[in-house]
Amino acid sequence: MISRYALYFVLLSLAGLTMATEESLRPGGIAIVKVGSTDSPQPTALFDNKPVMVIRRDEHWYAVVGIPLSVSPGEITIVADGIEKTISIGSHAYREQRLTIENKAQVNPDKEQLDRIFGERKIINAALNNFRSIALDGVSLAAPVAGPHSSSFGSRRFFNNQPRSPHSGMDISANMGSPITAPRDGIVTATGNYFFNGNTVIIDHGQGFVTMYCHLSALNVEVGDELIIGDVIGAVGATGRVTGPHLHFGTYLNGAAVDPGIFID
Repeated sequence: MISRYALYFVLLSLAGLTMATEESLRPGGIAIVKVGSTDSPQPTALFDNKPVMVIRRDEHWYAVVGIPLSVSPGEITIVADGIEKTISIGSHAYREQRLTIENKAQVNPDKEQLDRIFGERKIINAALNNFRSIALDGVSLAAPVAGPHSSSFGSRRFFNNQPRSPHSGMDISANMGSPITAPRDGIVTATGNYFFNGNTVIIDHGQGFVTMYCHLSALNVEVGDELIIGDVIGAVGATGRVTGPHLHFGTYLNGAAVDPGIFID
């Protein structure tokens, strides 16, 4: 078993894994596990039967695993080339967030709207779970827009006093129309005007590392566009289910929503 104490020093030693600390061994955090020596070919690592990122640092391979918000504190198992690695996940108390939405349909959609939502969810899920095998040197991200970062990731949300799923991203406050830029190189895998998310862009950075940008006022990219860090992908807006202009910024590893604060440089 890999102890939390040992993992703490692994996390601190990996350049490019910005702000990764022992606290990230929690639901909505990340685990970084040594899975082999670079004397051998890059191993294949799986968590919950999904492929996970593997990167090289010095003379070793490391799996970088997104821990779903739905995971209960305790042990999880990663499999690397058939060898099991067990990690202890701690608990974390996320706060509650209560919001008032004027558009009641954004809280209780009708059947036609639900059909639209389910169709959009298939597109979004496919993009968030995509795994593109390329070499990566880390997972650090530049901030996609200038502005204060909220701590709302993982918060239990109530819309008009009705409970909903935990918040899966970071809200960044910014003025309407502020440019949003790609935080690292990647490929656009989905764009659209979605019921809850409004105008949305999803970028695949490779090996299951995906970022999502919601509520935009304008989209500057199309599916298939190859981006480099700093490219403008759109502008801050207030489309979809919102209470005002801001950017919802989501980060995903192996299909799991992970706290963006772990990655922002």
